[in-house]
Amino acid sequence: MGSKAPTWADQWGGGKDDYDKRSTSSKRKLGGGGSGGGSKKYMEEVKVAASAGLHKAKVVVVVGAQKVKNGTSVGIKWVKNQYQKKFTSK
Repeated sequence: MGSKAPTWADQWGGGKDDYDKRSTSSKRKLGGGGSGGGSKKYMEEVKVAASAGLHKAKVVVVVGAQKVKNGTSVGIKWVKNQYQKKFTSK
């Protein structure tokens, strides 16, 4: 089966050559060489972005927990109401 067709990874940009290029460029962004001034600024920007993302995640978790709490409360009240209707109507 001597096919000359590109592999799946090559077609979708995941070939070995692409991986090597990405890994060296990301090392440069993180300050893998040269002066350290640029990497400090980059890391500060990353920290700010991560902090904003963490804040958003906390808000989502709090809102989700409130919805679960309210839904549970409504469900329990509904079950109690159904129970009372069933046994008090006799």
